[in-house]
Amino acid sequence: MSTLLRNTLIFAGAATLGAGLVQAQETPDLSEPPAIEGDKVGDHGSHNFRLGIGLAESSPQYLSSEYFAEILEERSDGRLTVDIFPNSQIGDDVQMMEMLQTGTLDMTYPSTSPATSYVEELAVFDLPFLFPTREAAVEVMQSDVAQEMLDAFDGSGIKALAFSENGYRQLSNSARPVESPEDVAGMDVGGLTIRTMENPVHLSIWETLGANPTPMAFGELFSAMEQGVVDGQENPWSTILTSNFYEVQDYGTETRHVYTPFILMMSESTWDGLHEEYQALVQEAARQSAEYEIQLATEYDDWSRKQLEERGMEITRLDDDQIAAFQEAVQPVYEEWAPEIGEDLIEEIQAIVEETTSD
Repeated sequence: MSTLLRNTLIFAGAATLGAGLVQAQETPDLSEPPAIEGDKVGDHGSHNFRLGIGLAESSPQYLSSEYFAEILEERSDGRLTVDIFPNSQIGDDVQMMEMLQTGTLDMTYPSTSPATSYVEELAVFDLPFLFPTREAAVEVMQSDVAQEMLDAFDGSGIKALAFSENGYRQLSNSARPVESPEDVAGMDVGGLTIRTMENPVHLSIWETLGANPTPMAFGELFSAMEQGVVDGQENPWSTILTSNFYEVQDYGTETRHVYTPFILMMSESTWDGLHEEYQALVQEAARQSAEYEIQLATEYDDWSRKQLEERGMEITRLDDDQIAAFQEAVQPVYEEWAPEIGEDLIEEIQAIVEETTSD
């Protein structure tokens, strides 16, 4: 499917995740990918890369991956090609990163949260309410401190190429509207059972709020919600929409509690097998496609929330006082994890955020 096709796309998440239906739906008026520029590289043999991603064909992650593939193919005269496997076809984020290490998969595009087992400093992105604006988050992702995190993968079997945007995580559930931490805890009726990624900081956030966090692979989530195994989950609006979670989730809350990046990755064995001119092209294409993904994710976010409301999800928008109540409630998470993640790192990122938001 070409990235130039924008009017209608297939939302395939439901077929893979258990809803049983593939629905054709309109997409927002997304920006076209930038023109492909740059000289063509020399002939250093042909390579076909297998790229596994977790999200659907309609997602910014998939569309930007197509752009990545187009850059490589165009500038290599067709010698570098990419086959994209969406919807967790090959495995979840953890499994696909392990496949990169063994060389059985060439590329993947996980969230930073499950990647903390490789680079512990990435857990800083899981701290709640660290990024008040998207602009601040992007500034951090393009900073020297972020590049140091990417470089820290060297020697792990994984080559980390570029950060892009998963987005602000929002809460959805099938039990009740959530306007306060007390609604999460449930008081007399018990805390919400919330699916989380396999990430200890996320577990700590929801435990602190009084929920019952349940780590689970993304590919299992739709069925788990449909069957009542969990009450809800937390993901960006675009993921909630493209995965058709509104079919099994009645309530949403715009918490913006965590901003999660993606990382485009390549197997080190694949990377090491490339000519240095091909390596430079892959790195450049990764950065260009990541910038495009952030742009698409931004355009998708508000539109996705409106689409969810039109499809019947009751969405609560928290005001400043309500957000402040959640921020206060999760302060113990900082007290617990700042020594583990690194107080100097947190302060360095907070300084970038403050400089960005004060401009």
